[in-house]
Amino acid sequence: MITARVASPDALDFLNLDALFSEEERLIRETVRRFVRSRVLPDIAQWFEDGILPRELGRELGALGLLGMHLHGYGCPGASATAYGIACLELEAGDAGVRSFASVQGSLAMYAIYRWGSEEQKQRFLPGMAQGETIGCFGLTEPDFGSNPAGMRTHARRDGDDFILNGTKMWITNGSIADVAIVWAQTDSGIAGFLVERGMPGFTATDIHKKISLRASITSELHFNDVRLPASAQLPGANGLSGPLACLTEARFGIIWGAMGAARACFESALDYSKTRVQFGKPIGGFQLTQEKLANMLLELQKGSLLALHLGRMKDESRLHPAHVSFGKLNNVREALAICREARTILGANGVTLEYPVIRHMNNLESVLTYEGTSEVHTLVLGAALTGIDAFTG
Repeated sequence: MITARVASPDALDFLNLDALFSEEERLIRETVRRFVRSRVLPDIAQWFEDGILPRELGRELGALGLLGMHLHGYGCPGASATAYGIACLELEAGDAGVRSFASVQGSLAMYAIYRWGSEEQKQRFLPGMAQGETIGCFGLTEPDFGSNPAGMRTHARRDGDDFILNGTKMWITNGSIADVAIVWAQTDSGIAGFLVERGMPGFTATDIHKKISLRASITSELHFNDVRLPASAQLPGANGLSGPLACLTEARFGIIWGAMGAARACFESALDYSKTRVQFGKPIGGFQLTQEKLANMLLELQKGSLLALHLGRMKDESRLHPAHVSFGKLNNVREALAICREARTILGANGVTLEYPVIRHMNNLESVLTYEGTSEVHTLVLGAALTGIDAFTG
């Protein structure tokens, strides 16, 4: 029996996942990867240090078809969920702030309008948002209510045909640069969603500073002081907490992929460094302890990437349950953070400088670990799925 000669594994695609992608998916991956390498990586360390994300980047992402790319119609490409995930992976290999911009725009703000909005609202907002000309944000979290959004205090009361909105939203990505905010509020008939546009009297946004994580991302606090909204500002299809939670499930799916992008960037940086950093007369990659670290990082990177791909195929086949998304976010963010921390040890002191991407990704993932559902919340979602007992209600 003659055994065919098999090529040595690629260190960055050890299990040859590339063979599992379609030609279109590979094209999307290469397009986004080239954009990140040419437009993001040369400046991201400075953006991170300065605490900025250029506004024009939104238009560039829109021109590539990356905003709301998995939505159909209204100027959106209608790509597969897997293709969207691949784009998220490549964007976060640049920086979580860039992926967060695209994720909030497409999977939170645009998806809320797409899923729950009227036809008039869709026609008015979605085409401009797909192009990055109109920026959206998603106002759910409050200063005292993160993991328990049902307790939100923001309230919209009826006043004739209008609503009067009062309250505060916290940790809102894109908040101060948004042209339209999707705001969730208590009403006399339950939680409802509203479109609050920039410039409406009583609506202000204040940026949050002194962050050590997600610095290349605009994070804001939104304030609503007797903001008068016409009835046409309400999302007619959203009734209760299921509205915003459905949007979060969409965004969390992108995080499953994005976390692996950050992990890959740190693994690649550590691998390259181990081959060139010489100690005791040879590259540190030649020492057993370093090789063990790299091997363990590779295992979790490839397993997490396989998990993301499997969940992507399930979503494309309409077989993905929200608990599956919790499974993916819990595992992939946790393992990506562990990979980044291990990579930092290989780089030693160089691992804490912005000359290398590791500490930046590591710090970013500290936020990703807790936003859009903390690791504890996703653990309890899985616990409820396993036992049939909801731990949240006591």
